[in-house]
Amino acid sequence: MHEIAIIGAGRIGSSIAKLLYNSGDYTILIADQNRHVLEAANLPRNIATKVLEITSGAALDSYIGECEAVVSACGYDINPIIAEAAAKAGVGYFDLTEDIETTNTIKQIAKQAVAGQVFVPQCGLAPGFIGIIGFHMAQQFDQLDHLKLRVGALPEFPTNNLMYNLTWSTQGLINEYCNPCHAIRAGEYVELTPLEGLETFSLDGTSYEAFNTSGGLGTLCETLQGKVSDLTYKTIRYNGHQYLMNFLINDLKLGEQRELLKQIFEKALAVTRQDVVLILVTATGIIDGKFMQITDSRKIYHSDINDEHWGAIQITTASGLCTLLDLYFEKKLPDHGYVKQEQVCFDDFINNRFAACFHQSTK
Repeated sequence: MHEIAIIGAGRIGSSIAKLLYNSGDYTILIADQNRHVLEAANLPRNIATKVLEITSGAALDSYIGECEAVVSACGYDINPIIAEAAAKAGVGYFDLTEDIETTNTIKQIAKQAVAGQVFVPQCGLAPGFIGIIGFHMAQQFDQLDHLKLRVGALPEFPTNNLMYNLTWSTQGLINEYCNPCHAIRAGEYVELTPLEGLETFSLDGTSYEAFNTSGGLGTLCETLQGKVSDLTYKTIRYNGHQYLMNFLINDLKLGEQRELLKQIFEKALAVTRQDVVLILVTATGIIDGKFMQITDSRKIYHSDINDEHWGAIQITTASGLCTLLDLYFEKKLPDHGYVKQEQVCFDDFINNRFAACFHQSTK
């Protein structure tokens, strides 16, 4: 049995705890600074819970000291504190952040790693699984021309003019829409403007749009620079969403008042657990002297998990992190220091027990 500490008992943290616990191979400790969050998580009784001041390094040091790994399911601003505690304790560290600056901080903390200790940020969907599959597809080419990564978490039944409901972190959504976007163009690293680069496509008879957003590439730009001509990440939405978001964020300048924008979203957009995750990866280049294109498309729906109804983004995010924990203990990850998502072998990932949800493909 592997003992894991999870910091943050919200929707994703509690989902990770339940998946690991129900596998029968993990002992779980889960902490949150709010007692009502722990009580609302509906955790199995054998999962140990604790109200913890998660911004206190001393409290974290004491809490995670006897564990083999710690998972941060907190906001990105808390992750460096937890990573520092992991470094002191000599235990593995995993998180779900999409925030670029936070990941750079984790990378610096990882320099303190002792033998057998890893720091694995960005273990969600995008960044996360999208980087694993994107790099896997890139490796199939003798010369890689374009690599296009497209991901969206959408309501299955949209009813408002934005054609959108909240399915995950509001603050994370706003950061995606407002922060600079990394890409490679003509072989060079560039920063693109969020909400630009609008494109449209159809999948299974439904029309979608996609546009630049921040954070989804993780470290792929760094890894593939000099090896690909064009690398882009865009978020998928239903048609018309980008036009209205551009009006709110740029024309009304709400991108300069992010807390107000967060309040508006949470007041006006209902949360839904009836969502669908779309994943579309297209790679073009030279294989055996021929100019070829390979496309991988996957569609994952909300579902019942152990008598609870989970949203698709909840399922994919929690399952992705649990898969990486399994691979870590199976010694299928690099065994020391900072680990990029693209260093994870796609075949190891997709064949893991926790990754079954990613098998749902439109192909």
